[in-house]
Amino acid sequence: MPQPDALQFIGIIGTQNGSESLRSSGDPGVIDKSYVSAIARAHEFAGFDRALIGYFSSAPDGFQIAAYAAHQTQRLNLLLAHRPGFVAPTLAARQLASLDQLSDGRLAVHIITGGSDEEQARDGDFLGKDERYERTDEYLDILKKTWTSTGPFDHEGKHYKIKGSYAAVRPPQKPHIPIYFGGSSDAAIRVAGKHADVYALWGESLAQVKETVAAVRAAAAEHGREHHIRFSLSLRPVLGQTEDEAWARAAGILERAEALRAQSPAAPVARQAGLLSQAVGAQRLLQTASQGRVVDKRLWTEIATLNGGSGNSTGLVGTPEQVAEALLEYWDVGVSTFLIRGFDPLSDAIAYGRDLIPLVRSEIAQRSRLAAE
Repeated sequence: MPQPDALQFIGIIGTQNGSESLRSSGDPGVIDKSYVSAIARAHEFAGFDRALIGYFSSAPDGFQIAAYAAHQTQRLNLLLAHRPGFVAPTLAARQLASLDQLSDGRLAVHIITGGSDEEQARDGDFLGKDERYERTDEYLDILKKTWTSTGPFDHEGKHYKIKGSYAAVRPPQKPHIPIYFGGSSDAAIRVAGKHADVYALWGESLAQVKETVAAVRAAAAEHGREHHIRFSLSLRPVLGQTEDEAWARAAGILERAEALRAQSPAAPVARQAGLLSQAVGAQRLLQTASQGRVVDKRLWTEIATLNGGSGNSTGLVGTPEQVAEALLEYWDVGVSTFLIRGFDPLSDAIAYGRDLIPLVRSEIAQRSRLAAE
């Protein structure tokens, strides 16, 4: 079980207010600066520890969004998703260190190797998945060496050859910027065990999460890191004043999501891409969803089914007290960080800060006090 001071909540900063069930307003190709500012400040106001800026092959540049969000906030930490292979690791190390300095040490990086050959090809990467994880391993070796080396260094590997590299800019966080890591394949778990400070899972069943935590700890043990690595779980809470109200909200979300998907000309293509995804994480979410529309006590899977297992798409449905209880069950199997986002991102972030986050923090603190007596 994690230590109480390990508890963290992460939200998400998008560039427009929208979701599977909420149509984005405005031109889809335009960054809504007022929304970026509002969602960043909402997470800070609501008591989130950190907020993720995601990565997709069609998305705006995350470095720019993170810098803007940092400028709009004072305390909120940021988690920048970054995909190895498109920027030299020495350059990425300097970019990340610069952003860490400009944000006063509030940055972490979320390494996403990429589970889909099709999406990788959109940015010109044609390596197979196992080779991508092999490259990520080498990339992270260089990234950390660039952040920590006291003098020029050389590197010669399969994917990168470097001579005399030295960075004049260093991250203020020591020993380096925290590394979060996503990926559920065996190759991903091996790399995570070696490099990750935090390993991120999708919202799977308690049994699946317990199994993955054990597998990642075993991989980390090969590097003497089994007590260092922590775990993050991504979920979509749907809250109501009563359980019936919460499930009615979930039904409305599904209905609107189905309607939006049917109205989109790209809907069949998007669904096929999700269903045929090579990402093991997507396959595992579909495996969870195959167990029923509700798994365990209140893990809601219908949006994951609709999306073909794509991304953070399973929810916890109930009153704040019921959802807090479900989060604590994940805490008991080793999860210490919860990435939570709503289907109405801005208003839900505020609601989580008011109704959910304080309940979980209070219960963990109470447990800690009882354990100390």
